[in-house]
Amino acid sequence: MSDIETLRRILATNKVIAVVGLSADWYRPSYFAAKYMQEHGYRIVPVNPRYKEILGETCYASLADIPEKVDVVDVFRKTADVMPIAEQAVAIGAKVLWQQLGVLNQDADRYARDHGLDSVMDRCVKIEHARLFGGLNWAGVNTKVISAKRPRWLAY
Repeated sequence: MSDIETLRRILATNKVIAVVGLSADWYRPSYFAAKYMQEHGYRIVPVNPRYKEILGETCYASLADIPEKVDVVDVFRKTADVMPIAEQAVAIGAKVLWQQLGVLNQDADRYARDHGLDSVMDRCVKIEHARLFGGLNWAGVNTKVISAKRPRWLAY
């Protein structure tokens, strides 16, 4: 799913993001994206067996180990690694499977949708948030969002 209204709905209504493959290295894209989302009010749940803590949050070895409800499973892994993550996302009751830029596992996408999850592929959660909510248009970036209507997310 990549239409603007769907992306806006997903980001406006889902506030707990499990980031699978999150790195503790500040220069990695996963760290940068997770830190941005955390600074914009999202709860980040790191999932990486290599670390105990990232961004001040307890890090879990797998999605199944997370003791709280997760809304979005954001995947920073190779395309070939996504299907088991999609299965875990369904098992824990997540609402969204989000595959980051360059990650396009069609089978995992289909599996997630067949089990009632929204699914996004080949998009960065940070870029989409900045494009739809973060004011990138004020910096001169063409966000491809053109409307004379007041955005629905402002009406809340």
